[in-house]
Amino acid sequence: MGDNEIGDEEDLSRVKSDVGRWPVFYYGVGHMLNDITSSCWFTYLLLFLADIGLSPRDAAIVMLSGQIADGFTTVFTGELIDRFGRFKVWHGAGSVLVAVSFSSVFGGCLPCRIFSTCSSVVETTSYSVSAAIFNMGWAAAQVSHMSMVNCISLNSTSRVVLTSCRNAFTMVANLSLYAIALVVFSVITGKSHADIQNQYRWIAYSSIFFGCCFVGIFHFGTKEPRLKMSIHGNDHMRIPWAYWFKKALYYQVAIVYVLTRLVQNVSQAYLAFYVIQDLRMAQSAKALVPAILYISSFVVSIMMQEVSWTGRRLKAYFSVGGILWVFCGASIILLPSSMKVFMYVISAFIGVANALMMVTAVSMQSVLVGSDLNGCAFVYGSLSFLDKISCGIALYILQSFQSGASPVAPAVEDGLSSSGYVSVTRYGLGLVPAVSSLVGVGVTLTMKLHTHSGSLTKPLLE
Repeated sequence: MGDNEIGDEEDLSRVKSDVGRWPVFYYGVGHMLNDITSSCWFTYLLLFLADIGLSPRDAAIVMLSGQIADGFTTVFTGELIDRFGRFKVWHGAGSVLVAVSFSSVFGGCLPCRIFSTCSSVVETTSYSVSAAIFNMGWAAAQVSHMSMVNCISLNSTSRVVLTSCRNAFTMVANLSLYAIALVVFSVITGKSHADIQNQYRWIAYSSIFFGCCFVGIFHFGTKEPRLKMSIHGNDHMRIPWAYWFKKALYYQVAIVYVLTRLVQNVSQAYLAFYVIQDLRMAQSAKALVPAILYISSFVVSIMMQEVSWTGRRLKAYFSVGGILWVFCGASIILLPSSMKVFMYVISAFIGVANALMMVTAVSMQSVLVGSDLNGCAFVYGSLSFLDKISCGIALYILQSFQSGASPVAPAVEDGLSSSGYVSVTRYGLGLVPAVSSLVGVGVTLTMKLHTHSGSLTKPLLE
């Protein structure tokens, strides 16, 4: 009994202290398979489905089916992790499912080949099923990885640093995707449906291989958090869902996190459409513009690891990112194709805004959880559920309006026309993120964030 108490005290002392550089690195690379496949999902899925002939509405159904499957799986996984623990087991199982299923998302319609049919119903159903399976694995890996932060450390600054490192490697994964895409689009010409499918198949295979390498590094270097292992067996200590629903901060953090994800995912989904269809930029721009965005985001994420974090600073940094996005959104709506070169500058500012908002929004979840570790996975799972469903519905609505619009309207060439026409793509990339950011800033200013660690007075990485 005495030895167990000593062990628990050692675990508690360890998780309250700063986390070293190598554990931060090993944790940070653990989400790269999810990140690179997610980037491919949001950047190229709608474009790919449009290129192979699916209508915007059918493409939106495929996207929505994946988001719904993802959303429900996050809640289910979060509940099981809170009951039984074993973060790494869930992460590994989810990663395997992602690796196996992702290639089929861009691998063509298997039932169409089996039954020798080109039916849009069969094609849409096939891609929807593949998308759902992929997102179920993705959700299991995401929730286990995000909720692990709270059991690795109780130090608020360390938690932000872990999140910042994770976000930095998200940028590395995204940049790697666009480097792969740039090479593939340059080498393989997409003149037919078969060529287009071949392009995206190579992108998918390369992304899976790249991401799996880093999943291996994560599992090799990261230990199962002992604090969670020591308490998950105490069923009476498990926190019920109602505990979180009675907290005002839960709803505030939920709104901010969901709006932040809405900003990033919706803008990412329409970025490639915008640079090609609205600004009439070269095909290479659908890889170069996102690359610039993620380079700037990566730099900011690294810089944020050197900051001493308090609740007030989390709110301030998020607000700066949100306001910056408002200006970027207005610029996107008004930018004429004759000034398309400025899109490279705008993308750099979007990257800065994304990093500021995402790192702080995820860190607010850690502040919400605090030391209530037996409910941390439910918090991440439930907020991810809201994130997935809202993003899926938003994209479905935008794509529904896209169905009735011309793919490239004449008014798009010069931004706002004399009749005030704005393309759906500009709404998706400019208006929706700008409004979401503004609302998120407003909610953030009403928060009362209380950090618990006395070591907040110094940054982790010195």
